[in-house]
Amino acid sequence: MIAVPDTFARSTIDREGDPGAAWLARLPRELGELLDRWNCLPDGEVLHGGVGVIVPVRRRGAGTAVLKVSFPHPGNVHEPDAFAAWAGQGAVLLYERDDAQYAMLLERAHPVTLAEAADGDELVTVAARISRRLAVPAPPELPRLRDRAGAWEEQLRADAGELAHTMAPYAVDAAAATLRELGRDQPDVLVHGDLHARNILRADREPWLAVDPKGYAGDPAYDAGTLLKSRAPAFLGLSGAHELRRAAHRVLDVFAETAGLDRVRVRRWAQLHAVQAAFWGRRHGFRMARGGELLDRINEFADRLAELLATET
Repeated sequence: MIAVPDTFARSTIDREGDPGAAWLARLPRELGELLDRWNCLPDGEVLHGGVGVIVPVRRRGAGTAVLKVSFPHPGNVHEPDAFAAWAGQGAVLLYERDDAQYAMLLERAHPVTLAEAADGDELVTVAARISRRLAVPAPPELPRLRDRAGAWEEQLRADAGELAHTMAPYAVDAAAATLRELGRDQPDVLVHGDLHARNILRADREPWLAVDPKGYAGDPAYDAGTLLKSRAPAFLGLSGAHELRRAAHRVLDVFAETAGLDRVRVRRWAQLHAVQAAFWGRRHGFRMARGGELLDRINEFADRLAELLATET
């Protein structure tokens, strides 16, 4: 029977409570059943992300793969739909799926992320090239980002009124304007939804492949904001507004040019992401900081970034 890593079990129970504990109790048996059904043998140490376990396997007569099983959650529903639409273009291949168990058999990549192997312009360029390849017509069953714009704007206004923050009102207004002007009229293009350097892995079939998509339909420029947020730890040490502005705009300039996207749309989506992150941090914290001085620094950083991106330079 496959053992679930203790760190993953603890974090799942902390986050999900009793439903998480019940799922973990079933998980070893379900993993064994999936291995048998898909004719696979374990082939390495069990890994995990935030919401799922990854079992390296060897397929009898068909090479290597990984079995991924995620905690049942609405945010994980459309991951296999995205992989199926890409069919290996810029992302790992999907071999098998069991939607009822939130399980997939996927192409095996290396446990080396773009975040570990690259930095600066190189990191952004690789991510943007992946983004461009992932921008294919979206299947009809995927959630449309345009359908969320109204609720997002309502949440922005509620957060701005209810939470203590240092963000200038014009930054919130700019994010709300993005939702009204760009959010409600988006193309039906497949969007990764969580494209950052830790979700891009070294691979054999191609140099880099994307993993862990949310699977949305919308504006490809949306993913630039996710990438910029992921660069926050590298920017926290910058000494002033000028340095932060220059660093942030460099990321967005390289991403827009490489991905073939409109620079203004990239900046506006990134600014919305910064505003949402600033409020999210105050309500929920972040994985790297649930409280204390570091969380305060990250929240204040998000406030400043949201303000600097609110207007074009």
